[in-house]
Amino acid sequence: MSTGPNIPQVRKLVTAIPGPKSQALMQRRSDAVSAALGMAIPVMVEKAGGGVIVDIDGNSIIDMGSGIAVVSVGNSADRVVKNVIAQVQAFTHTCFMVAPYMGYIEVCEALNRLTPGNGKKKSALFNSGAEALENAVKIARRFTKREAVVVFEHGYHGRTNLTMAMTAKNMPYKDGFGPFAPEIYRMPMAYPFRWPGGADNCAKEALDVVLHKIEKEIGVTRLAAIVIEPIQGEGGFIVPPKGFIAGLSKFCTDNGALFIADEVQTGFARTGVMFACEDEGV
Repeated sequence: MSTGPNIPQVRKLVTAIPGPKSQALMQRRSDAVSAALGMAIPVMVEKAGGGVIVDIDGNSIIDMGSGIAVVSVGNSADRVVKNVIAQVQAFTHTCFMVAPYMGYIEVCEALNRLTPGNGKKKSALFNSGAEALENAVKIARRFTKREAVVVFEHGYHGRTNLTMAMTAKNMPYKDGFGPFAPEIYRMPMAYPFRWPGGADNCAKEALDVVLHKIEKEIGVTRLAAIVIEPIQGEGGFIVPPKGFIAGLSKFCTDNGALFIADEVQTGFARTGVMFACEDEGV
């Protein structure tokens, strides 16, 4: 039986979708799993390798989701499998804050090398994108001693209470879950396709609007951070025009605020550079 990266990298359907085994297991899912958890495709996975998922009915399906941007190197890659096995054979868990270990330190050292910027860097690891964003906001507020956080139309940052407040779209993410955390301010996104002044004028006009609103409606001395996805994912894969991200970053630097790039979906070479904000020199 082919496993992991040895799975043929082709789409091949041997039953209708969903197949009979998947249908039976979906009934068990319905009986046992909370209805709060959605399902993108009606198949039950048995194995995966590279860019192909094989369901329990034997259908091979091209994986366009990558575990929501998790398995960029492919599913069950040899080096990943080898290192996971070695780790769980050594120990499964200690909690780094209870009993530290080398692997955590090595990952932080790698992040410090790979992330943009030439200054002294340190890293911390979290369980999810939402948790990372919450902590980024906490760090920004603690460091600046300010409270206001700017986010953008069409943005998505998570589904905890704070990150729901930061997320633009109501359905399906926010409806019925308020009230939300305060001191979150939403600004217009530089969206070339829909910008009233046209794509050629979008970068400058959008930046002018955002900075004016920050200065007049929030107050620069209250601004802790600007948080933005360099390319918006859930909002529709919106690529802002050149100069917009860099302008926001410079404004933060000039005014003692922090610029936070949410690269959960764009980081680690998914856009051709290690981090998408590097395209703007940030």
